[in-house]
Amino acid sequence: MDKSIRSHSRRTASFAAVCAGLCLCVWVSHASAQPLAQDLNETVARLPVTVKNFYGRSVSGDIIVTQFKPAGAGPFPLAIINHGRSATDRSKPPRFRYTQQVRFFTERGFAVFVPTRLGYGDTGVEPDPEESGGCNQKDYAPMAAAASAEVLAVLDYARRQPYINPERVLLVGQSVGGYTTTATAARMPPGLVAAINFAGGAGGDPDKHPGVPCQGGKLESMYAEFGKTSKAPMLWVYTENDLFFGPQYSQQWHAAFTRAGGQAEYKLLPPFGKNGHFLFSSGTKVWAPVVAAFLDRVGFAAEPVSK
Repeated sequence: MDKSIRSHSRRTASFAAVCAGLCLCVWVSHASAQPLAQDLNETVARLPVTVKNFYGRSVSGDIIVTQFKPAGAGPFPLAIINHGRSATDRSKPPRFRYTQQVRFFTERGFAVFVPTRLGYGDTGVEPDPEESGGCNQKDYAPMAAAASAEVLAVLDYARRQPYINPERVLLVGQSVGGYTTTATAARMPPGLVAAINFAGGAGGDPDKHPGVPCQGGKLESMYAEFGKTSKAPMLWVYTENDLFFGPQYSQQWHAAFTRAGGQAEYKLLPPFGKNGHFLFSSGTKVWAPVVAAFLDRVGFAAEPVSK
């Protein structure tokens, strides 16, 4: 990473961390029109945060935090699932839920928090705090700083809930959410045990440049920076037919991350559907055994727990 990107990353990360740490007020939301999954004990809250965007301007708003938990009082290990980024309409869905994927984790004893970050769904925030610039002038550092600060704010909120075990945290993310998960893991939040990156990256476009992300080398530099400070074991899951980030890129990113000191097991799975980038959202049965084996290796339940 060149000096300007590194400096920008440090400034935005510092500002975002301070602002997210100060925004502690949380209230239950009555605005969501989506029915709640009673069998998953689903609830919704809003968490105010302030971060800096690509242009260095402050962006304030409410993260929508959708929460799920097993029956009982806990305390339960915590999984935070971080969503990806639509290239066309970031207003949908109004809030992210991932109920099928959540069920995999709640069956294994996790409470699961799914934040809808600023600029997505019903958060109603402009300008977009995760903008990274045009394809030929990408700077992925501000995106990482803003998004990871929001995840840390959600984690701080979760740690104060009586049914959460704050020392047993798992981070999970898809696409830009996988990139965000890796960036957050690199900040080594208290209680983090492990993290899972599904098809993580940014700057992909399956129509305009299939398999080739914008400025893939800059992402490689970012992953190298993350590897310098990341200590928790990670699982990286990609597919052979990812039309956002082809295998040559994810393999380069993984190599950069591990060379810098990060611990990550890389799994390249066979082609899935027409675009393997969507494995996490559409292929739970495919990834479930891979993730279960990883959970077992890091000390979480690999199989559904008895009720």
